[in-house]
Amino acid sequence: MDFFSILTLLGGLAMFLYGMQVMGDGLAKVSGGKLERILENLTSSPIKAVLLGAAVTAVIQSSSATTVMVVGFVNSGIMRLSQAVGVIMGANIGTTATSWILSLAGIESENFFIRLLKPTSFAPILALIGIVFLMFIKNQKKKDIGMIMIGFAVLMFGMESMSGAVKPLADVPEFTNIMTAFSNPLFGVLAGTILTAIIQSSSASVGILQALCMTGAVPYSVALPIIMGQNIGTCVTALLSAIGANKNAKRAAMVHLYFNLIGTAIFMAGFYAINAVIGFSFFSDAANPAGIATLHSVFNITATIILLPFSRVLEKLACLTIKDKKEDVAVSAEDKEFMILESRFLEKPAFALEQSRNAARNMAQDSHNALFTAMKMIDNYSDEQAERVEAMEAKVDRYEDELGTYLVKLSHKDLSESDSHSLSIMLHCIGDFERISDHAVNLMESAQELAKKGLHFSDKAKAELKVLKAAVHDIVDTAYEVFDKQDVGLAEKIEPLEEVVDELSKEVKRRHVQRLRTGECTIEMGFILSDITTSLERIADHCSNIGVCVTQVREDLYDTHSHLDTVKDSSFYHELEEVREKYQLP
Repeated sequence: MDFFSILTLLGGLAMFLYGMQVMGDGLAKVSGGKLERILENLTSSPIKAVLLGAAVTAVIQSSSATTVMVVGFVNSGIMRLSQAVGVIMGANIGTTATSWILSLAGIESENFFIRLLKPTSFAPILALIGIVFLMFIKNQKKKDIGMIMIGFAVLMFGMESMSGAVKPLADVPEFTNIMTAFSNPLFGVLAGTILTAIIQSSSASVGILQALCMTGAVPYSVALPIIMGQNIGTCVTALLSAIGANKNAKRAAMVHLYFNLIGTAIFMAGFYAINAVIGFSFFSDAANPAGIATLHSVFNITATIILLPFSRVLEKLACLTIKDKKEDVAVSAEDKEFMILESRFLEKPAFALEQSRNAARNMAQDSHNALFTAMKMIDNYSDEQAERVEAMEAKVDRYEDELGTYLVKLSHKDLSESDSHSLSIMLHCIGDFERISDHAVNLMESAQELAKKGLHFSDKAKAELKVLKAAVHDIVDTAYEVFDKQDVGLAEKIEPLEEVVDELSKEVKRRHVQRLRTGECTIEMGFILSDITTSLERIADHCSNIGVCVTQVREDLYDTHSHLDTVKDSSFYHELEEVREKYQLP
């Protein structure tokens, strides 16, 4: 094996790892976070958890990624530790799907149709289709599918390059001697563990082993302990991910480690004991890619069947390793709400965006509740409700800070066009939600001033405010629904409402001045009325911002003034007249 063969081997390895990364990213984008949401919601029974863990991992092609997600779920309180155990076991089974795909590279036949099953035969076709999808088709979903195809093709070309580069090693005595040393189970397990810990992917390390097997110099006696070690090495990713997490998340990572350690010990003890008695005839034969895939699958399925009934034992073992401390402080209900913004989810941007949407909906709901509680207090003030409004406003402020920071981090990730639009809308709108909650506090303070000073609006002022508040209620409900559903059609109803709220606010102030002249109202009441109408008018402005933002981002328009000009067509004025008729002052 000369210098240029080494370069080919390294280049093939780079292509293999890059292809796996590209294919995994494409699969994650196509799934759009749906798989993770299924994983989050459907882990009620251990068997179902195992099946879901296997299915999700088979699709995203990474048990490490699934386990890191599970650590994130447990850390954020979405999933209990007992639910996580089954998913972790299933992830180990799901990761064998990659080795079965790669094993197709070992197909040897003169039959045309069987040769077509060989990845090197159909990978160029997939690469061609993928590049057409990526370069000439505008649909984002098809672009992502194209990325999957190209990733798979690059992966297979990398595999072929590695296999070709290592073939001469079969005639190198030193390589044969090294392989013989790994037939010692301890050395083999150690080698597999170290290799997988370095590249942090058992699928990739098994693929490398399959490439080496094509030399014909790797017997099953060497391959078996290396495969066992590869399963242990993949635990490193989850263990690193658990650093800085809460106790249960660390326990989830430990469950993954204990499952693979105990599973390896049981499987190897049983296998070598039976081999000592019976003597497996294939054990000294040269391994092939399909044989590696079979060993990998048999180990993970056997370990799951044996250890699934003892999942509680694994859980207790993890709890004994990561013990509770007396000084541990219980997490508040509010803190639990914010734990869905889990930093580990950022590795799966589509799912992180879904969690951000949930947080934004919670923020919008708190802002909505604070506003309507404050509006009711103008007629019926209570200190208890005032404290509630202040608490909700403080929570909305916290959402703006934490969610805004999370979204900025997420914006640096590789997102689909649709997800980028959603992220942009959230980044713009959370500021409006925060300002609306600030105005809710302003309204509460005005109501507080009225109550403390024993002041009351005249019946006419109350009737006028009732109409204005109803219009604001309508525009807020519409704007929040537009944000939630990102409904561009519904957004068109916001601008006429905003115009009417402005008109009503000016008219209420004008009528107050008239009553002031006739002595029906006082200057002091005028200041409070002005504060209330100004707050309501600004709330409508923020609702307009939300509608404009959703429309602009969805239609790729970024000039607000030109957008508002295009909105004000004949249908706008027709809608405006209907709203004016609906909200007429008495």
